[in-house]
Amino acid sequence: MRGKDLTGLRIGKLTVLEPTDQRIRSAVVWRCRCDCGNEILVESRRLKPGVVYSCGCELSPDEAVRERKDLTGLRFGKLTVLGKSGNKAKDGNPLWLCQCECGRKIETTKRRLLTGNTRSCGCGKKPPLKDWIGKRFGMLTVMSYAGKENGFHLWHCRCDCGKEVDVRQSNLQNGWTKSCGCLRDPGKNLHYTDGTCLEMLRPEVTYKTNTSGVKGVYFSRKRGKWIAQIMFRKKCYYLGGYDQIEDAAEARTEAEKNIFGNFRKWYEEKYQKKKTGEQE
Repeated sequence: MRGKDLTGLRIGKLTVLEPTDQRIRSAVVWRCRCDCGNEILVESRRLKPGVVYSCGCELSPDEAVRERKDLTGLRFGKLTVLGKSGNKAKDGNPLWLCQCECGRKIETTKRRLLTGNTRSCGCGKKPPLKDWIGKRFGMLTVMSYAGKENGFHLWHCRCDCGKEVDVRQSNLQNGWTKSCGCLRDPGKNLHYTDGTCLEMLRPEVTYKTNTSGVKGVYFSRKRGKWIAQIMFRKKCYYLGGYDQIEDAAEARTEAEKNIFGNFRKWYEEKYQKKKTGEQE
């Protein structure tokens, strides 16, 4: 007989008696006797602690929870199940409304509760660099941690002008955002407009990787020219290649002046038509 001999093995209330000629997906099926006197057939894959406990006359605590259809009142880590929320997950499974010890309520699936993947509302996770509270970045003072958005840590900050705004941790750390936006455009309290970072357009703000000293300008060794470009609504726009850095800087400055107007129309009229003419 191939495989390990499980005869005499005891799991929970079951004692393995002998192998049978039956197979389930090539696995040996064993005859087992329960303490209650019943005999059942169990495939070798299931003869493990936590998988099988008895013939069914008595469920283990874990099995009892798994078999239970209503989780209301059960506690998983810091969460207490209040009941079904009425909503469903992406896979179609019902979501359960749970209340955390901190008082916050969340929705999660039965599977995540049973597997231990969800044990709290997330309050147990320490925010990164929590000593940033009270720290100043330009005109901004960090008030509190604002959670995560699209994988980025956010900090709730108050500007010296009195406005409050949530800022990405990387923008504060690299010096890209130093106000609520009032430095660039007084009266505005947002540093993003349709995905365009107003602070990043300030000429005195440059990346640490910038080697030209001019915002949005770099030298292409392959082409032997100074390349000008600008980011607008999360898209990079090419402003041309120039022999002199002054010309590239001028193109970048002109683009910055048009960023608050109808930028795309201006860009297409000036650069797309120019590009088409060059191809002809």
